[in-house]
This record gives sequence, C-alpha cells and structure tokens, in this order.
Amino acid sequence: MHFLIDPKVLADHRDMAIGVIVATNVDNTGQQTAALLRAQEEEVRKSTTLETFKDHPHLQVMHEIHRSFGNNPNKFPPSAQALIKRVVKGGQLPSINPLVDLYNVISLRYVVCAGAEDTDLCEGDVRLAYAEGTEQFLPLGEAAEDPPVKGELVYKDDKGVICRKLNWREGDRTKITNNSKNAIIVVEGFPPLTKEKLQSILEELAQLVQQYCKAQTRIAILDKEQPTFEL
Repeated sequence: MHFLIDPKVLADHRDMAIGVIVATNVDNTGQQTAALLRAQEEEVRKSTTLETFKDHPHLQVMHEIHRSFGNNPNKFPPSAQALIKRVVKGGQLPSINPLVDLYNVISLRYVVCAGAEDTDLCEGDVRLAYAEGTEQFLPLGEAAEDPPVKGELVYKDDKGVICRKLNWREGDRTKITNNSKNAIIVVEGFPPLTKEKLQSILEELAQLVQQYCKAQTRIAILDKEQPTFEL
C-alpha cells in the first residue's frame, strides 16, 4: 500500500507539501489527551479573536486552494478554520480518542489542516487526487451517501472517497476509532508554511503519538520531488 499525490494535482499546485505520519501498533484507548486539548483551546482563545482568526496566512492560502477547485471556503471551511472558530466562540472540541485529540491539538497549535485514516480499513493505495464525481462517500456519522463533485480535491482509495475537499469532511468507512491499530496521519502544508516547519510539526506530532498511543511512527513529506510513499 502506498500514499501518493496524483501528478495532475502537483502540476496545479507545485508548492504543495503533504506531511505523512505512519503509525503502527497504536494503543488508542487512553483518555489522557483531553487535558492537552483543553489547554490548547485556552492558548487559541488568548491568541486570536472571532473577528481576526481568518486573517491567519495559513487560512488565507487554504481559501485560495479551495477556491481553485470550486469550493466556497466560507460555506465549507478547511478543517483548521472550523476547529478554531468553534474554540474562539467559546466551545470545546469533543475528545474523540487519543489519536484524533493529538492531531487536533497540533491543528490548533499551528493552524494546519490534519486528519487520519485507519489503514486497515483502506483498500489499495491512498491518493490525493481530483474526484471523478462517481465515487462513493459516506460522511462521518451520517446514514446517506454524499459523493463529491467532479474536480473536487479529495483523498480516496480503490473503494471510494475517504475525505472530501482536502480535509473538510472525514468519511465514516476509514475513521479512527478506539480499536484502530494502524493509521496514516496527514498534515497539509502550503506556503508560507515551509517544508522545514512542516517537518518540525510532523516530528512533534509523531512524538506525541509515540508517548500517548505507544505507537511506532515513520514520517515523510510528499511533494513534487517525492510524490509517493510506501505505507
């Protein structure tokens, strides 16, 4: 099994870098990570406001990327924006399980979009590619299919789409649960986020996964120079 970025996507977004952490032998049953999430939420509330948070340069460039494939980021915002908005409005993020909590902590801390898939539930290679518009997609927690439109930037495997509009909406089929043992964690990077900073973020997240999930981890950054990685 490989993780790869489709050449058409890289041709359109030559500065794209997708950080990847492969986590194996995961223990995803602990509850200690909720405190980390609460602490990071407090840091977000101290550093930004509801009026200014969307001005962050990482979100500004994500808006441009989303508009490039026809998405309205104000209606369907990047995941990091949705998380931060909820927090600055006074809400709390649900503590799902350690792995999800940890990438949400990192997403809030560095204003980056992050997500994860249970690789034992993926079929074939995992690809970041443009949707054909015919793929299956069941949103997380929903009962009805909601397939992507043609040309939408999605993560998918041989069976269908597993995450829509980059990291806007996670799929139910490959979601991370307490029983997940093997996973791929994705952190999206676009300038002004440098490749060196993305590497640092991945290393920090990998260390947290090792500490709280007792997992083994491997790191890679996929870009035009390295568009594929063996999982």
